[in-house]
Amino acid sequence: MDFEKLDVWKLSRQLSVDVYKAMKDLKDYSFKDQITRASLSIASNIAEGMTRNSDREKVQFLSIAKGSCSELRTQTYIGVEIDYISRDTGAAWIEQSKRIASMLSGLMKALRQVKQ
Repeated sequence: MDFEKLDVWKLSRQLSVDVYKAMKDLKDYSFKDQITRASLSIASNIAEGMTRNSDREKVQFLSIAKGSCSELRTQTYIGVEIDYISRDTGAAWIEQSKRIASMLSGLMKALRQVKQ
């Protein structure tokens, strides 16, 4: 399956674009690097995983992407509290990352059931 056709990849790619745009002028380069790398990791691991040959490998990379969703959420909560991210933007990113994580769980479940 082409990863570009997956809604979960499209959503995660857009989330990463949004994070990069919002953080472009942030002077705290350490925070900026960490949150942008976490957002980029989601879409990147989906892409890499879906091009793997075995379902086991696919699930492994999707699991990493799901972990990156949690990392992004954590950094978003902190970014909101330290006024790097507006509350509205933070709420949107948290909701989007939860939706992506849920979609990843469903995809992983489907891949695991193929073997049964």
